[in-house]
Amino acid sequence: MSEAQKVDDRPSAVPPAAGGVDGFFKITARGSTIGREIRGGFATFFTMAYILVLNPIILGSAKDKFGHTLDTGQLVTATALVACVMTVVMGIGGNLPLAIAAGLGLNAVVAFQIAPLMSWDDAMGLVVLEGVLICVLVLTGLREAVMNAIPQQLKQAIGVGIGLFIAFIGFVDAGFVSRISDVAHTTVPVQLGAVGRLTGWPVLVFCLGVLLTIVLLARKVKGAILISIVTMTAVAIVIEAVADVKNWGLTTPAVPDEIVAAPDFALVGHFSLFGGFAEAGVLTAVLLVFTLVLSDFFDTMGTVVGVSAEAGLLDERGQVPGIGRVLLIDGAAAVAGGAGSASSNTAYIESAAGVGEGARTGFANLVTGGLFGLALFLTPLLTIVPLQAAAPALIAVGFLMMTHVKHIDWDRYEIAIPAFLTIAVMPFTYSITNGIGAGFLAYVVIKAVLGKAKEVNWLLWAVSALFLVYFAIDPVEQLLGVK
Repeated sequence: MSEAQKVDDRPSAVPPAAGGVDGFFKITARGSTIGREIRGGFATFFTMAYILVLNPIILGSAKDKFGHTLDTGQLVTATALVACVMTVVMGIGGNLPLAIAAGLGLNAVVAFQIAPLMSWDDAMGLVVLEGVLICVLVLTGLREAVMNAIPQQLKQAIGVGIGLFIAFIGFVDAGFVSRISDVAHTTVPVQLGAVGRLTGWPVLVFCLGVLLTIVLLARKVKGAILISIVTMTAVAIVIEAVADVKNWGLTTPAVPDEIVAAPDFALVGHFSLFGGFAEAGVLTAVLLVFTLVLSDFFDTMGTVVGVSAEAGLLDERGQVPGIGRVLLIDGAAAVAGGAGSASSNTAYIESAAGVGEGARTGFANLVTGGLFGLALFLTPLLTIVPLQAAAPALIAVGFLMMTHVKHIDWDRYEIAIPAFLTIAVMPFTYSITNGIGAGFLAYVVIKAVLGKAKEVNWLLWAVSALFLVYFAIDPVEQLLGVK
């Protein structure tokens, strides 16, 4: 072979220019094809479609301060709508194969921590404010300052704590764990099952679902969580048809009269920006917004970098191309989630499944977003899933988030103790905010005692001072004569 032929046979350093869809999304330039992008879009959707079931269940199982609950069907519509729109926006504006939907962990904060202190409209208003604040941080360049303020291992501890919290919610919602009534005259707060042992068909469905999920995860089956939910829902429908089941909880599994129905947009636009400040108090509301920002902001950074690295899209400095634009869209997704009553929306690590199928551009998002759009009309099918079939997914998510504990240096007490408190306080007090506050306070106090106060970023000092007031609010109010 001649030298000229050898040169001609080498891959071109700069792919030939392409027009239309290919040129806009740089499909060829990134070494992909439209076929791969389509496959990737389908793969991403089917690995994260479980959120269409879990988000309505998590939000729908909670009551606000006034005892109001959100309609499951309307929540399915809201979840699918925001995921559809913001996934497409990320594809076009960010040109990354990075799908967006309601964030697990974030929805738990909204459902079990924020809503009990105010109305649902007020809670969703705080979600909108969270998204606005993230956008401001991005536009002003303060995201680097916020990122650097909190030690990396403390960020990982926050993720682990949220994972345990989510898993605990799953055990409780499924009836595997229940609160012991005060009339039992015992100091033990929870027990196995409803009477100290497992009883009934619904709990059996949950246990089988957990086993199925962990087996699928262990075998690295793509779409493991969704497969488990669908399978156990089918099992639950059969059990409901042949057995005498007294109570499934919120949802009784049964074949729906219709599969397709018009979406119900009644929840869209129901939010109050500043109502939560009046209901819960300014300090509490500020800390709740901060909790949402913290959970969303850092989780997004890890997801964006992780998926981009998997796709080989990081530049020579290890940076994500157009990271500012991507983070801005993610902040807008939080705003959209609150405005749509779907809870804060964020980038999904499950997007890596699409990358694994060859997706390298935002074109894959058009496919994923389109499938979420199709789900808008499948509400009857999505609202037959009982808690017991969906809760195993919460256990699986808790496990996946727990794996980050390996990155914490447990031999360094100055970081290990704050990390432990962060992780433990979240599930034990049923509050993500309490866990973050306990970890931050322990960190700054230990650093100060060790003579390393200068190592603590001033932002962390400021936030820790707020948490100190938050925890001591009762004696502070008494000293000030507020009550």
